[in-house]
Amino acid sequence: MSFAYVGCRTTKERNARGKGLKVYRVDHKTIEWQEIQLVENIENPSYQCFDRSGNFLYTVHGDKEFVSAYRIDRATGKLKFLNSAKAGGKNPVFLSVDKTNRYCFVATLQGGKVSTLVRNDDGSLSDPIHEAVIPGNGEGAVSLPHQCIPDRSQSFLFVPAQGRATGFGQTNVFRIEADGSLTLTCRVASRKLDEPRHVAIHGNNHYVYQVNEKGNNVTFSYFDEKTGTLEPKQILPSLPDTYTGEGQASEIILHPNNRFVYCSNRIHDSIATYSVNPFTGYLHCVGFTETLGKTPRFLTTDPAGKLLYAANEDSDTIVAFRIDPETGIPRYAGRTLQTESPVCILFSE
Repeated sequence: MSFAYVGCRTTKERNARGKGLKVYRVDHKTIEWQEIQLVENIENPSYQCFDRSGNFLYTVHGDKEFVSAYRIDRATGKLKFLNSAKAGGKNPVFLSVDKTNRYCFVATLQGGKVSTLVRNDDGSLSDPIHEAVIPGNGEGAVSLPHQCIPDRSQSFLFVPAQGRATGFGQTNVFRIEADGSLTLTCRVASRKLDEPRHVAIHGNNHYVYQVNEKGNNVTFSYFDEKTGTLEPKQILPSLPDTYTGEGQASEIILHPNNRFVYCSNRIHDSIATYSVNPFTGYLHCVGFTETLGKTPRFLTTDPAGKLLYAANEDSDTIVAFRIDPETGIPRYAGRTLQTESPVCILFSE
């Protein structure tokens, strides 16, 4: 039994139907979800994270310029609003907390930067105290960061940036300093127009897998945690070889056992499954699974790694799949949850 926090899109500009941040009680054995709270009147709570204690939840507000903090009642799973703070730029898309539980990092897409906010003792957030700008291709231009995720040692921050028309597709690595500021240690260019979106980091902290949204591919790189540098090793398609239509790769995750990588494909509405060579880190595509819904923006596994959930934004569904323990391939588990415009799922342990 655990609690699930489901973020969504809410605004007409996003053609969304979401009503707010939902809390569910989840039995992963029976795959039963019971809604226990709806936090209404919040705009586009499109990505969430916990603090290190699991007592607080933080959410971005997509397309806006602020983030919000909530206290979690550990007995009931319900949320209590604490405060909102400036994100440091427009359209916050991702946030994470450092190993000291003192700082919260926020990536703003159109803001073109990663901002550092202080976590106060009561769990609330300050306005930004530091920022790291991801420069673009001209004065004042930026390269649109889409994620800010710590490595396994919590000493570095990975920031893939999409580039698009104003910047350069790239993967940035920053050292996290004691005062919460960020020092660039590595910047790796992507293929032109690939648009790096998210990375997933292997448990050994050396194998890094990146999904590239418009390139519809996955890049494997080797991370040197002594120097904070990345070396690309392999690029594989996220779509079937014979597919000739459009696609927009979205999410990438590692199975908790580090044996499998999953990538979701919007438009094609599928999940690509890759096996990981444990000795080299190289990937091998083992199959594709239909998401049984439209626009799988987000993927996650249950805490035990037995189930994979796909959040299908445009069909208003979260679909459960059982993971084959040998091949890693997800197969429909017979359960589909109806919920409006889901784009993030966060499970408590």
